[in-house]
Order: sequence, then C-alpha cells, then structure tokens
Amino acid sequence: MLGAGLFVRFAHWLGARRRRWIDVQIRRQIESGLVASEALKRSRAISEAVEWTAVALTYFIVALLAFDQLGIPLTTLVAPATVVGIGLGFGAQQMVGDLLAGFFLFAEHQFAFGDVIRLSTPGQTAGITGTVEELTLRVTKLRTQQGELVVVPNSALRQVTNLSKDWSRAVIDIPVPVTEDLELVTSLLRDVVAAMSTEPEWADLLLGDPVVAGVETIDVGYVQLRLIARTLPGRQFEVAREIRLRSATALRQAGIASPGVSEVPVRRAP
Repeated sequence: MLGAGLFVRFAHWLGARRRRWIDVQIRRQIESGLVASEALKRSRAISEAVEWTAVALTYFIVALLAFDQLGIPLTTLVAPATVVGIGLGFGAQQMVGDLLAGFFLFAEHQFAFGDVIRLSTPGQTAGITGTVEELTLRVTKLRTQQGELVVVPNSALRQVTNLSKDWSRAVIDIPVPVTEDLELVTSLLRDVVAAMSTEPEWADLLLGDPVVAGVETIDVGYVQLRLIARTLPGRQFEVAREIRLRSATALRQAGIASPGVSEVPVRRAP
C-alpha cells in the first residue's frame, strides 16, 4: 500500500508536469500569432486519461494483492462481488455511459483541450459556447467568454459543434439602407477587406482573401450585405470583430448611415 501511494503521487506529479509543458508550448504558439497544433491539444487530453487510468489500475491491483496477503481467497468473493456488481450496474449506469462516451471522444478525435466548441440539442444552433479547459473520460469542462466554468458529463453531449477544427470561417452581415447606392457600398467593403488582407498582422490569420458575397437578404427598409473570411481555427471571432469595425468606420466616413439611425442633435454645454 505504501508503494501504491508513492506510485500514485508520482503519476500525478508526472502528469501535471507533462501538462504544464504542453501548456507552455501552446501559449508560445498563440503568442507568436499561430494556433495551437492538434497534436499538442490531443496530447494534453490523452495525458489526463492515461493518468486517471494508471491510478485506477493501481488501486485495483493493490486491492487484489492486499486480499492475497491477508489470506482471503478470491474465490469466496465471487458471489458477493456479483451481487455488488449487479447493484452498481443499475445504480452507476450514468457513470458507465460517461466513461464509454469519453472513450469514443478520444478515439474519434472529436475535440481536444483548447478547442472552441458549442454544445446544443440536436437540430439547434444555439447553445453553450466555450473553450475546452479539461477533458477526461467522464466529464468535459468548458470556460465561457463570461468566465463561467461549465461541467458536462460526456454522456450528455448530444450535439457538439467544433468551431476550431482545421479551419474556421467568419461570416459578417452588414445592414445597408435600400436608399443607398449598393454598388458604392459593395466597392467600399471590398476595399476594406482588401486592405486588411495586405497587413501582416491579419494576413497571418487569413486563409485567402476575404470576399464580399453580395446581398444576402432583403428586409423592410434595408438589405444585408455578406462578407466571408476564411481564417485559422479559432481565430474567426477576432477577425470578424476587426472587419465589423473597419466596415462601420468606412461606411460612416462615406456618409452611409445604418438603417433606423437618424441624426440626433447634440446639446453643448454653455
């Protein structure tokens, strides 16, 4: 039992050291303007699963050896173990389902540590969006943009949308009044995205030049012009924010107001 305790502590220490090293490598990649590699993210998730499995097997083997040292024949434990196993089978169905679902998460590479995912019910696009902060065989932990930590059992994952797998896409809809010159607005937006793709800061995040797809929808009083940019995985949000900012600034400088926005007189202090 003493040896098992030392081995478990060593396994925890080794796993924590491995994860810290991976976290440093991921942080360096992000600080250099790149995205975390899939191999590093998967290695971090696998290190947690291996650590958990090693600890569980150690406890199981030590229990068997302890019974043997005490002179308790294992054959006499078959009947009680069967009864206990049946009881646990009915009472721990959720945990068994969590472990099986977690195994397939690792085997099928659905997502890993550091991925941005959205959890929702099947057929729905709205749900909980966050960054995978921890992934084990039993639970998945997400950190939302508001800083909340969401813990979800793996068996409860019905529909998972990976927003940072291989590549991402930023889709921006710009509302424009129907009274404006749409050809002029389209030309302005093309100039905005063309200038953005030539800047090194943003060119490294873009996979190709952003495009102005044209009129997406027509509503009462305004139309929606759609811009599409293909980005590195997980970087679509900051690219979309920058495109919105530049588009709004360019349209304002050209005297093109947003739909429903009228001139409001400014009261100056005497």
